[in-house]
Amino acid sequence: MIDPARFLADLHALRRFGAVGAGVVRPAFSAPDIAARDWLAGRMAEAGLTVRWDAMGNLFGLSEGPSLLLGSHSDSQPTGGWLDGALGVIAALEVARAAREAGGPAISVVSFQDEEGRFAGGTTGSAVWSGLLSAADADQSRDTDGIFLAEARASLGSRVGPDVDPAQFTGYVELHIEQGPALDAAGQQIGVVTDIVGYRERMVTLRGQQNHAGTTPMAQRRDAFQGLAAFNTRLNDRLRNVVTPQTVWTIGHVTLSPNAASIVPGEVRFSMQWRDGDAGRLARMEAVIDDCLQEVAAEMGLALEKGPLTGLEPVAMDAGLRARLEEAAEAVAPGRWRRMVSGALHDATNVARLMPVAMVFVPSIGGISHAFEEDTAEADLVAGLRVLAHAAGVAGG
Repeated sequence: MIDPARFLADLHALRRFGAVGAGVVRPAFSAPDIAARDWLAGRMAEAGLTVRWDAMGNLFGLSEGPSLLLGSHSDSQPTGGWLDGALGVIAALEVARAAREAGGPAISVVSFQDEEGRFAGGTTGSAVWSGLLSAADADQSRDTDGIFLAEARASLGSRVGPDVDPAQFTGYVELHIEQGPALDAAGQQIGVVTDIVGYRERMVTLRGQQNHAGTTPMAQRRDAFQGLAAFNTRLNDRLRNVVTPQTVWTIGHVTLSPNAASIVPGEVRFSMQWRDGDAGRLARMEAVIDDCLQEVAAEMGLALEKGPLTGLEPVAMDAGLRARLEEAAEAVAPGRWRRMVSGALHDATNVARLMPVAMVFVPSIGGISHAFEEDTAEADLVAGLRVLAHAAGVAGG
């Protein structure tokens, strides 16, 4: 029988690692992240699971024989919320613990490493485990401070064991906060995910001419930042007839050089990311983005450099696992659940390369995530736990 009080106590205990105000600072391979994983490993062992760390820092609590894998991630954004990823890991632990106490079914648990993308763009641990990304390529990725992943994962020391064989798992189910406003705004308690959107991302550099801000006439400037501003305006206009209301695109990380008040910027480097549930639309957006970049660079006398394109394809959830979640949602929250697309990326996207996957959401208050203010009502957290347990065939769901 699942124990909601035990589940909430563990969730708040994990929150203490890297706590800053109401949020957490627990990036992958940081001291708080490793301490949190050590604590999780101890809780997995106490629950009777066999603890295994792989070379990438993915942490597994394994049941004997074929089992259903539940989990998420426990690393955070540089300044993140306390539930993003953590909810799915602790709920998985509670369901696995209750299952063992009841004599079955077999449930295993995972906390994937670097889902939040300190290295390699995101979902790093599950990308390597699923074969999407080689360990050698992952090791060569750097964080924003220039640290190689290979250096960071050396902090695992003797924790690393043999690889964990995906063939022992019958499927993967991930409970997560929605990270958007739909459920909260509608007063609904559960979202059963139908699909996870795909995304594309690349770094772009525009180079102009650094010069004196007081003496360089406007007509003679090759201002890199003005190039970025013109690109953004043009892109928003051009995408209008390509996208849907669910499509999103973001210029996120921006580095301006030399970033001084009295100097015309000579270079701007920025990330360009776009997301949609349709692979064809993602490709059409890429073409529009490329056209806008080429046009602005030519018109403003800027050099253009595009980094490698990275991304993940849209993924549909497994029909069988999804049906079990829908049945559980109706049992736990009758009339207060919906089917929905996930606009956020998750480890389930990578795991889908290996086995059937499904996801279930609980509301995010105000739609806020990736921020210290991220929160979910305790009743909704427990409802999500019950749906997960019910779908996994564990008593108390």
